[in-house]
Amino acid sequence: MYTSVTSICARFSTSFSLGVFTWQRLILGMSGSLHPLAAVCQVTATPDKEANFSACKQLVEEAKQRGASMVFLPEGFDYIGSSREETLALSESLAGDTISRYTQLAKKLELWLSLGGFHERGHDWEADRRIYNSHVIINDRGDIVSVYRKSHLFDVELPEKGVSLKESAFTIPGPSLVAPVQTPIGKVGLGICYDLRFPELSVALQRHGAEILTYPSAFTVATGAAHWEVLLRARAIETQCFVLAAAQVGRHHEKRSSYGHALAVDPWGEVLGDCGEEKPGLALVEVDLGKVRSTRRNMPVQQHRRDDAFYCSLPQT
Repeated sequence: MYTSVTSICARFSTSFSLGVFTWQRLILGMSGSLHPLAAVCQVTATPDKEANFSACKQLVEEAKQRGASMVFLPEGFDYIGSSREETLALSESLAGDTISRYTQLAKKLELWLSLGGFHERGHDWEADRRIYNSHVIINDRGDIVSVYRKSHLFDVELPEKGVSLKESAFTIPGPSLVAPVQTPIGKVGLGICYDLRFPELSVALQRHGAEILTYPSAFTVATGAAHWEVLLRARAIETQCFVLAAAQVGRHHEKRSSYGHALAVDPWGEVLGDCGEEKPGLALVEVDLGKVRSTRRNMPVQQHRRDDAFYCSLPQT
């Protein structure tokens, strides 16, 4: 009996990848059991926006060739600046050139894009020179269908780990969550990087119908090694959702490096794809929503959840 490969992360030659996928489609297509494919990408962004777009475009095109319906790019896919001043100077509005190029790419290739952490100029940019960290979803017609602005900002000092970042120095926290988006792979709930540490967000998205959670990220090497996989698996297990997490990897400039390990996790908490810690690439993952339904049916955690008042019933201290 043929068993499908649910994750392919190694960078095979295009001809070999296409051959594997074509064979897989022919075999599974006859049984009616082929599920949509998502591509979870790993990149090394720098302050060079043109080079970053070229690298991301190549991954998106490869994902399309290999049969993906939706492609996930990480936080900072547009660039990672080397200073506050550079980060702000390179920022754009949603109507700017960067997002325009990605809407054209999505339309040309006829696939959905998750752009996981765009440096969007704030609504009062001319007055305060502050930005949002925005997660943009583009459909296969090139339309922006959802924008989530990161609500939890990474202000962390870990001197013993060599980590010192203060995102709030130039970033505005997003005002609210956004409803999960219906896509070709399922209903996707949006987060960004540090949001991963707040289970209230994932539970809220699951309650509003999310079948897939996504956390495009640029985790530091220190925090990634300690917490990345365990947090992603925990979010999948507690919500019984797929979790897809595109990631930055390697050295962006002399001041910053990222952990890598772009990851895909199923509703049981099993890791389906891991891009490692060395170089850019992608994981191609089969999204079988039957796993969501069966996991929730067999272990009906949400039915066992008490009402909100119960969890607020402890006395104040």
